[in-house]
Amino acid sequence: MKKLTALVASAAALVIISGCDEIENHDEARLKAEIPRIFERADKQFRILSAACEAETQKTGKWMLPRTTHNGKIVFSDVYWWTSGFFPGSLWLLYEGTGDDFWKEKATLYTLNQKPVTEVTDNHDIGFMLYCSVGNALRITGDREKWGWMLEKGAKNLCTRFHEDLGLIQSWDAMNWHGNMLHRPVIIDNMMNLELLEWAKKNANDKKAGDISLSHALVTSHRHFRADSSAYHVVDYHAENANINAYLAGQGANAGGTWARGQAWAIYGFTMMARETGNPEILDRAIKCADWWINAKPTPDDCIPYWDYGAAKIPNEPRDASAAACAASGLMELSTIVKGAKGKIYRDRAVKMLLSLAGDEYLSAEGSNSGFLLKHSTGNKPRGGEVDVPLTYADYYFLEALLRFKTLVK
Repeated sequence: MKKLTALVASAAALVIISGCDEIENHDEARLKAEIPRIFERADKQFRILSAACEAETQKTGKWMLPRTTHNGKIVFSDVYWWTSGFFPGSLWLLYEGTGDDFWKEKATLYTLNQKPVTEVTDNHDIGFMLYCSVGNALRITGDREKWGWMLEKGAKNLCTRFHEDLGLIQSWDAMNWHGNMLHRPVIIDNMMNLELLEWAKKNANDKKAGDISLSHALVTSHRHFRADSSAYHVVDYHAENANINAYLAGQGANAGGTWARGQAWAIYGFTMMARETGNPEILDRAIKCADWWINAKPTPDDCIPYWDYGAAKIPNEPRDASAAACAASGLMELSTIVKGAKGKIYRDRAVKMLLSLAGDEYLSAEGSNSGFLLKHSTGNKPRGGEVDVPLTYADYYFLEALLRFKTLVK
């Protein structure tokens, strides 16, 4: 831990502050005052969403979850879609924020229906699907018998995707992906799934899970970033060796630019791993990713990023509230690890983003937006999907960031 303390101290060189970081003394008080209103709004909105899900489940005969909207109608997914854990997780966060047993019952119902995910082995998103749902269930209820086995089994399945020669968890199996042959693709999103492995290391005595998690984080830090610490979305490795085959834009505008949500995944993921491991190299990467975000241009005055920092038609490009929500949650936590003036910069930016998301421009009016909480997210613009729509994970990270903030201002 001495190394870690020294690294935080050496990180004291302040980043440049852009206009949207100018925080007023009363901004934290404003945000604290907004939290009850936001959770009250979430209560109203999620009643609409849960009723719609249950009606769709009855109609289709299989458990359905909210993903986004298209032409004003809810787009549902089954439990195998990568976002399936976010709505159950949001219900747990709503219960945590309100104490209303109605939401505990709903969250339990939705989370129990994640059981089929414990059999998944063909992709890396097991962490998203199980830890955001089951992980919150266990954290909040403490019921290890009911929930722990799901996390243990999911962690073991995620470990099967690890390649010793790469030191990485492969995201998807080899495939032809939008005209590109991917052999062993690894995406920055993988960092978000490592919390499941860290849980298994500490709570199920799974040393292998911990070794894999640490290896993946360190190799990602070495190989998945440009010199300025902006993240590539997709890095594909050769099938026969550990050499990089290609860098791909993935859901970003181009392979050379920075996709906003990818950078948010990096901030959040490396911060979480710094908290879990105390590894100074991992913390250093979290700090560099956060500094890139703080200094990135162009950044709008409200701090909610364009979907890609290199998009061709800025300022006439869609925003991504989901990237802002995820980054805010990561920066809020990073501010508890990096102390002093630099940590305050991270917390201030998180507060500014959360205040923007709490405003009428991004927070849905009661009864609108098909029941989703936030507006103006962008999922996959290059493929023409989920552009300027609500996204279930935007709601999840928004609520999580607010609860993290709430614990800091008691």
